[in-house]
Amino acid sequence: MEYETHNHRHVNSNFTSLQGYVKANFQLLVGLFGPPHDGDVYKTDWEWDIEFDDGTVATIYNWKNGPNYGYQGRTPDDVTEWHVGGHTPQALENVQRLLDS
Repeated sequence: MEYETHNHRHVNSNFTSLQGYVKANFQLLVGLFGPPHDGDVYKTDWEWDIEFDDGTVATIYNWKNGPNYGYQGRTPDDVTEWHVGGHTPQALENVQRLLDS
């Protein structure tokens, strides 16, 4: 499965919503998707925007559990469960497939 991230080009993630959760460490996500962007600087700290070759858009992000939400001293290495957003459940399926491979 091929994909591009916000590190390659703009990925339009407008109107995505929570599709589910994945368990992964930060280094695995960086290895697959490159460095995250800063999120919304309010409730998220680290986020990836991904577009798969089937046209599915997914976002992976922490939510309300990092420094931007008051958890000072928390690093991305402390997060082990990540939210996955998308327009359809296919976003979660595609992300999980990559993590499982």
